[in-house]
This record gives sequence, structure tokens and C-alpha cells, in this order.
Amino acid sequence: MRALQLVWFRSDLRVYDNAALTEAMSHGPTLALFIACPQSWQQHQMAPIKQDLIRRRAQVLEQELAELNVPLLLIEGSSYHDVQSVFEPLLSLGLARVYTELEYELRERRRDQVLQEWLAKQGVGWWQCDRQCAFAPGSFVNGSGAMYQVFTPFKKRWLQRFSEQGLQVLAKPKPQAPIEINLPALTRMHSGDDCSTAWPVEQNALLKQLRRFCQQQVQDYKKLRDLPALDATSRLSPYLAIGAISVRQCIARLQVEAGTALQQADSGASVWLSELIWRDFYKHVLVAWPDLIKHQPFQAETATIRWHNDETLFRAWCDGKTGYPLVDAAMRQLNQTGWMHNRLRMVVASFLVKDLHIDWRKGEQYFMSRLIDGDFAANNGGWQWAASTGTDAAPYFRIFNPITQSERFDPEGDFIRNWVPELAKLPNQHIHWPHKLPISKEYPKAVVDHAKARQVTLELFRHARQQGEKSDEST
Repeated sequence: MRALQLVWFRSDLRVYDNAALTEAMSHGPTLALFIACPQSWQQHQMAPIKQDLIRRRAQVLEQELAELNVPLLLIEGSSYHDVQSVFEPLLSLGLARVYTELEYELRERRRDQVLQEWLAKQGVGWWQCDRQCAFAPGSFVNGSGAMYQVFTPFKKRWLQRFSEQGLQVLAKPKPQAPIEINLPALTRMHSGDDCSTAWPVEQNALLKQLRRFCQQQVQDYKKLRDLPALDATSRLSPYLAIGAISVRQCIARLQVEAGTALQQADSGASVWLSELIWRDFYKHVLVAWPDLIKHQPFQAETATIRWHNDETLFRAWCDGKTGYPLVDAAMRQLNQTGWMHNRLRMVVASFLVKDLHIDWRKGEQYFMSRLIDGDFAANNGGWQWAASTGTDAAPYFRIFNPITQSERFDPEGDFIRNWVPELAKLPNQHIHWPHKLPISKEYPKAVVDHAKARQVTLELFRHARQQGEKSDEST
């Protein structure tokens, strides 16, 4: 008789607020599974530091599930094509049903469809929930019955739903009775290289970090969040990206700690909630317009922009050697730590696209290959916003000036000095634009003139708009 429930962990590496785990354990003895797929991860340009974080988190999850008497099989696979070969020997255990959380990307959806159909032929059921977002994509739409294309009305509708329904956060399940299973011989997941050890992965540490931020820092979030020299953000994005903590947990903790401040539009709590809603927005957009997964621009007419794609300039940007101190400091932070402050992500993205005239997709892929918190929907949405190609994107004529951004958000030059030591001894009035002084030859000259580059950008977009208008007229 089939009686064993199997939870397949993917992007939900937690025991709290895990609907798949909770549902499985409510139906009988439960076994858990995680499959590392490094080949597929690499095809997604997943950063090595994120891969290591996943492996470390999965190892700790094994211990946390053991406290619930749920064995976790940590399996080393290769790609999504190998998944069936992992499930095949598990059939002899008498699987009744497989439980998972939905993943939105196309390859993952195809993998699940193929596996679900194969399992059905073996008499094994399939249960899937959609809880990556606070509210599942498609659960609310605009007055025309379509997905929102602009954030502000989406946020208004989100807040309305939140006010009406609230959010359910699932508790950690109670332990099941110990089970004994003769597990098949499968290759155990390899350990990583520990390049992510600066980031804790124990569940209690993550919950403590969330609680501390909501109790002690969120009040000042609006005022301080754009200052990269300060530790003023939650730094929870890597854990949201791998599902070690859920967006629902974040919102619930914020409600508890912020109280009525959450209802005040200008409060730090309200601003942080808005950032969490942005994450939902980009996932909703991704599901509604799956061509974005194929790296297509949301604004179709921008597909005709003739990016210059100068490889030397791209390499200077990647290496943090553009001669623009804030841009260089941000890129060096990314390259050395796998993380970048959110304000700086906008600055360097704008610089790549609108100063260097390089296709936003090259920057998008570079970020994914380096970021510990790489999330396709958020990363794609952010890059298309900066490049003025996406939904609710910045107007094409909005072009960040990297010097004034530096003066505004790193006024004392502390962030620049930390990451660009060649400039550490410069006074504040020169550190944002050091080229008026004789400085160390170690620091490069500016690779472009911002004012001239801005004019080129405006012409690129004007031409693309004209081409789009002509195309419309011809049809």
C-alpha cells in the first residue's frame, strides 16, 4: 500500500511557513528530498556564491528536518534532465504523493510537467502550491482583467487585498513519529567551497536577523536605506532568493514590530513593505509575460536600439575600472562579496546602459553570475527599469549622473574609500571626481564623458521610438 509522502525542496529551503512540508506531514509519514543541479544552475548563470549558500542551507535544513523526524535526502544531480533518474529508485519506497512549491521560470515549469506526467503513470500523485509571493500571480488583476503594468496601482491593489485578507504564515510542523526507511544508494550532495560563509544559514539566525531589523532598524529605513556606507538595509535578500525565509514571514514580523507605523506612508516600515511588494510585482510580471524569461524587452520598440557593446568598456565596468569612483566601488563590492547595495545597482545599471551604451542583457547576466541574492524576476525587472525597456521603467531621458549620485549618497566618500583604496587619501570635495587632481596612476582615467554619453543615449532612444512609429504606420 502506498503511504509515504515526499516533499521535494527547491526554492523553499525552510521548515517555517512551508506549505508543501505542512501538507505532506498532515497526510502521513513524510520523506524529504533536495537535488543539487549544478549544470542547470550554471545554465541560469547562477553565481558560485549563491550555489554555495544553497548547499550550506540544505545541509542545515537536513538537521532541522531531523528534529521533526523527517529524513532529508540530499542528492547530487547534474541538470534538470536527471530528476527522473533520482525519483525512479524512490518508487520502491511506496510513494503516495510528491509535494512541491511552484517555480515560475520556463525550464522549471517544463521539468515539473514532464515529471508530473511520468509520476502519474507510476500511480504517484502530485501536489503543488504557489507561495513564492505574498499573493500568487494572477490572484488579482486590473479593471481590464489583465496584469498590472505599473507598480503604483499594483501596490494599491496589493495593499487592499492585504487589508481585506491579511496573510497566513504557517507554523513549523510538529514532529512526526520516527520512520525507518531503507533508502536507495544515490550520490550524496557535495559540499560547496564555503565562499558564502559570511552569510549565516541557520534558521534561528535568520529569524533573529529579521526580528532585529524590524525592531531596531526599520524606523530609519527610509532615511538611511540609500547610503551604501551604512549597514541600514535588512540584508535578507539572499535568503528570500533561495527560500530560506519567506516574504510572508517578513511581512508578519514587520506587522508585529511596526504596529500602526506600517499604515503611515512615510514611515520606514511602510517603505520596506513597499520594497517587498516590488519583489511580488516583478514575479507577477514574469508569470504574465513569460517572454521576459527569454530576455525580451517589455517595451517592444526598444528591441531595435543599436547598442554599441564595446567589449573594452564592458570589461572596465565589470572590473570596477571606469574612472567613476562610485561605479567602481560598487562593482568591486559585487566582485569581492557577491552583494551590492540596491541604490548602487541602479547607478551601475544606468551607467552601463546609458553611459557606455551596452545592452542591458549583458549587465543582467553579469549580475546573475555574481550576486548571492540573484533572483531572475527581480534582477530582470531592475535591469529593464534602469534601461527604460521594461514595465513601469524609468523614462529613457532619466539618466543617473554618477558624480552627483556619489555626492548625494556617499557624501563623505566613506564607501568609495573602502572599496577604491587608490583614492582613500583624497579630500571629500575631490573623491567623487578625482580627475582634476594629480592622482595615483593606479586609478584609471574616465572611460567616457558623461555629458556626451547622455546625448548619445537620447539619440539612441529617439531613433528606436521613430522606428517603432514607422513600423506601426506600415501595419
